[in-house]
Amino acid sequence: MLDQEFVFDELGRHGITFFTGVPDSHLNDFCNYVLFNHPDRNVIAANEGNAIGIASGHYFATREIPLVYMQNSGLGNAVNPLISLANKQVYSVPMILLIGWRGQPGTGDWAQHELQGEITTPLLELMNIPYRILLDNPDDFTAALTNAVAYCKENRKAYGLIVPNGVMNGLKANIIDSSYPMSREEAIEIILDTMPPDTLYSATTGRATRELFFLRRRRNESCKYDFLNLGAMGHASSVALGIALERPDRKVVVLDGDAAAIMHMGAMTMVSWLAPANYLHVVLNNGAHESVGGQPTTANAIDFTAIADACGYRTVGKFVETDEELREAIATLNNCGSPAFIDCRIHKGLRGPLPPLEFSQREAINAFIDDLNK
Repeated sequence: MLDQEFVFDELGRHGITFFTGVPDSHLNDFCNYVLFNHPDRNVIAANEGNAIGIASGHYFATREIPLVYMQNSGLGNAVNPLISLANKQVYSVPMILLIGWRGQPGTGDWAQHELQGEITTPLLELMNIPYRILLDNPDDFTAALTNAVAYCKENRKAYGLIVPNGVMNGLKANIIDSSYPMSREEAIEIILDTMPPDTLYSATTGRATRELFFLRRRRNESCKYDFLNLGAMGHASSVALGIALERPDRKVVVLDGDAAAIMHMGAMTMVSWLAPANYLHVVLNNGAHESVGGQPTTANAIDFTAIADACGYRTVGKFVETDEELREAIATLNNCGSPAFIDCRIHKGLRGPLPPLEFSQREAINAFIDDLNK
């Protein structure tokens, strides 16, 4: 893999000293290097479109080319500001896009990454954004970056550097802390034990989905009540809202992550406005992008409960951090006649190896749909 000290020396040599984006496992080495070595020049954004806006503001204020990093799945969030803000026909903002290439054709990947991998380069072409696929080779990186910066300066446009698996990955650190007593798995199991047996669950992308799947297997329970949101980060709560509105006779629980909730926080206003009384939104909050390397989110710097209160959710007035507090919060909110919200603080740290999510997505969603339409 590329040595990140070399990578950042090259970036600095070209005057690229400002970085913003959303962490990605294919960019794990890059994301951790900038986090620990350039913290005052790195902004971890709420979502990729947010990062394009921040990068544009940086350019307007400094005339310096910024770098925006993201997984290719995040291109969907970035398309609108790329074509209606940064585009040459609008405000013409030069920037380097460093894009982790999940689902690269011919390499094999999970189903949620396959189509995105296929359309990554065509999507850039449709937006008239030139690109180069990086190799695990320092000379190639130097040449690619030199070409990219020259293009940005000459044309005041974006340029993409696409990063395949094995070029900037590194090992994801399993950062275990003791800030809060519960793990994610423990919190999910408490919720399963406390809610009615036929409760419907919408689990967010990443570890929440994997751990719910694992717990069902360990408990010899069916997954027919579970929507496992493999992709579409930040949208598990919206899927749950659509279900809750149509099935008011069933409890619906969102098992969300802090980064996912932040990514599309506007969804919280929709839930309280439509007010499904059977809806419980639980944010499993460890303050980290744990699935892709453990980089921090803004979650511990904000008050989720106050935000939920302001949006019209019923809450218990504070975050919960112990199993007893979580059980009490569920008991208080379970039949409160309003959408409810719990900020459940958990510690960082991945459980040991989990079984892979090897199941038929079509069979799983058909079983879920069949149950909902009985």
